[in-house]
Amino acid sequence: MSKSKAAKFACKECQAFYAKWTGKCDACGSWNSIIENVVENRSVNQLELQSLTGDSKPVTRFQTEISEFDYVCGGGIVLGSVILIGGDPGIGKSTLLLQISAAFKEKSVVYVSGEESIEQIKVRANRLKLELKNLKCAYGTNLEQILYTLDNTDPGIVMIDSIQTMYDGYSETTPGSVAQVRICGNKLIQWAKNRNIPLIIISHVNKDGMIAGPKVLEHMVDTVLYFEGSDSLRILRSIKNRFGATNSMGIFEMRDKGLIPVDNASKSFLKNRSVIHGSCIFPAVEGSRPLLVEIQSLISNSYLQNPRRAVVGWDVQRLAMICAVLENQCKIIVSGKDIYLNIVGGIRLLEPASDLAVAMSLLSSWYKIAIPNDCIAFGEIGLSGEIRPISHVDQRLKEAEKLGFNSACIPKGSELSHDMKVFKFAHINQVHAWIREQATMNND
Repeated sequence: MSKSKAAKFACKECQAFYAKWTGKCDACGSWNSIIENVVENRSVNQLELQSLTGDSKPVTRFQTEISEFDYVCGGGIVLGSVILIGGDPGIGKSTLLLQISAAFKEKSVVYVSGEESIEQIKVRANRLKLELKNLKCAYGTNLEQILYTLDNTDPGIVMIDSIQTMYDGYSETTPGSVAQVRICGNKLIQWAKNRNIPLIIISHVNKDGMIAGPKVLEHMVDTVLYFEGSDSLRILRSIKNRFGATNSMGIFEMRDKGLIPVDNASKSFLKNRSVIHGSCIFPAVEGSRPLLVEIQSLISNSYLQNPRRAVVGWDVQRLAMICAVLENQCKIIVSGKDIYLNIVGGIRLLEPASDLAVAMSLLSSWYKIAIPNDCIAFGEIGLSGEIRPISHVDQRLKEAEKLGFNSACIPKGSELSHDMKVFKFAHINQVHAWIREQATMNND
């Protein structure tokens, strides 16, 4: 029962609250955007406190027919979970939703689109030749209308494409604004949680490749997936997952029939590889999966006042650190050179374990000495040039051996039970000497 009414002022652009009216919002800088909201103060009931002792209920998952998607989600879609998928325009987000919809044979699927018409969705479904008997589509952007429809439909799963097109009529902000995305996202998530129905939300990304809108949206959902890719390959990367491992990665190939899971990702990334100087193979571990990728580098003379540092798929700041270590420890002066670094296949490496492979690639390019064809490398490099041990050593070696690699350059002190031929290094100077030794062996 209402006790009293209190007036609060809020910015209609960013929803920042103020005790009194002001002409300019200090949070977002908008003028004349402060409006008065009347908030009712209601009586409060005590929360029910429960103990965590005893057995927990098993997590119920629904496995789709898309193996890579199930792997990234941690084994399937959890009932009542909310999945947020972001990616560049045309990367295949809507195609993925339709393929997921085809896996629900016994449960109804509600697909709400605020971007494409029903006819456009039907054309894509016919092109993909999917059986979508349980799929019901609707075009709409009014959140109140969408929630009313869902309450009277009782779906098995709900898909929203996209959250930036939805709007709440009680907010005077425009669709896609920070305030609208926060409000619409919160109400959709609460609806899914209260009814224990899985919800998949598609989101736009900004020019930096991050999910557009407030960061709080990523905090509210259970799983955040980023869709990346180049050419025909598509990579679905897990950034957050309350029901599985983070940093896991699913790999697809975009074909005329949709997204096809890639069974042997390492082989796909290494095909058509030519053994040249400046190339080194690194066994990455994404989530719990080993993946072999090729690192290429090129060092050339610079004619600019500020030499280029062009990096694709790696951290440019970490490249600057590796170059500084090479200059100080190996006396290789690359500060006046243009440096190009590329992770082949559109993969983005986040592991510090890739330091050694990058350094060996740079040394190989500097001396124009090719690293042996059957050799991989991994290890973290410190500022003093020391090479530090990393995790998942046996897992990386096993994946490399499966693809025909017979030797590996690894940090000294690594714990391993695999019998592959290994070269153990404690400092980058030892790696430097080993690469120069390869040139002597090749000349002989």
